[in-house]
Amino acid sequence: MKKKKIVIALGHDALGTTLPEQHEATKHTAKAVADFIRDDYEVVITHSNGPQVGMIHTAMSEFCRIYPEYTATPTAVCSAMSQGYIGYDLQNAIRTELLGRGIYKTVSTILTQVVVDPYDEAFYHPTKIIGRVMTEAEAEEEEKKGNHVTQVEGGYRRVVAAPKPVDIVEKDAIKALVDADQVVIACGGGGIPVLAQDNKLQGASAVIEKDLAAGKLADTLDADRLVILTSVDKVCLNYGKEDEKPLDTMTVDEARKYLAAGEFDEGTMAPKIEAAIDFIGDSAIRSVLITKLNKEGKTVSGGMGTLITK
Repeated sequence: MKKKKIVIALGHDALGTTLPEQHEATKHTAKAVADFIRDDYEVVITHSNGPQVGMIHTAMSEFCRIYPEYTATPTAVCSAMSQGYIGYDLQNAIRTELLGRGIYKTVSTILTQVVVDPYDEAFYHPTKIIGRVMTEAEAEEEEKKGNHVTQVEGGYRRVVAAPKPVDIVEKDAIKALVDADQVVIACGGGGIPVLAQDNKLQGASAVIEKDLAAGKLADTLDADRLVILTSVDKVCLNYGKEDEKPLDTMTVDEARKYLAAGEFDEGTMAPKIEAAIDFIGDSAIRSVLITKLNKEGKTVSGGMGTLITK
């Protein structure tokens, strides 16, 4: 019997922020991943990288400020660093958990590049804030380099575009590992954003919404289910208000209606709903589960969360 394929998108809570937090958080996350593997799913994992890539970008910027003879580190390179940094902890935590259960399975992290469209509207309206707080003089220098900045409390910070994922460069390698029954970690942080230029790939000064990349990955692999782990138990209407209404289930048509009505915040829940809509499409088989990972590493197999279907 063919195994069901599942893509798990890990949010910030599943990874932590600092180095020690991440090391501990991945141990709990590994329990949830191991539960799906125990239930005989083919598992592919993707994850956020917000705090981690911000830390890396800040550290590299500070390094170049102190040692100006060194070249500044591009955003795409910082993204690549974050994939390796998170993948290292995550794959080792999952491997340890599996071996503790008597399950022998290779866990691999794939450094993943994701193609974006150079004419994506997002490049004309960058919104994602990254890096450290700068002085006005430093901000002016950034603008002279062609970068965008925005004023924040205490100074200025860089802003970059968040274009939609178009294609996954390493998709054949990911498929080969999944077909070999390995656990794969891919498209971390939404993937390393690149522009396709003839035979070359050029890193883009951008970030990709990890939920949209997760949906693209799940679609590319023809997965049966996409599980998005986040900081809330369920998707809610009127979130944070007195008449807040948690949803146990939702159809794609309802999701489109709620999204158009502005029910979901642009920076948090909206990308998750968009990913669900794109992944499910017209399929009567595919589904998306949005839920929270608790401190014991337990997730929805017990019925919590919001299930989205056709």
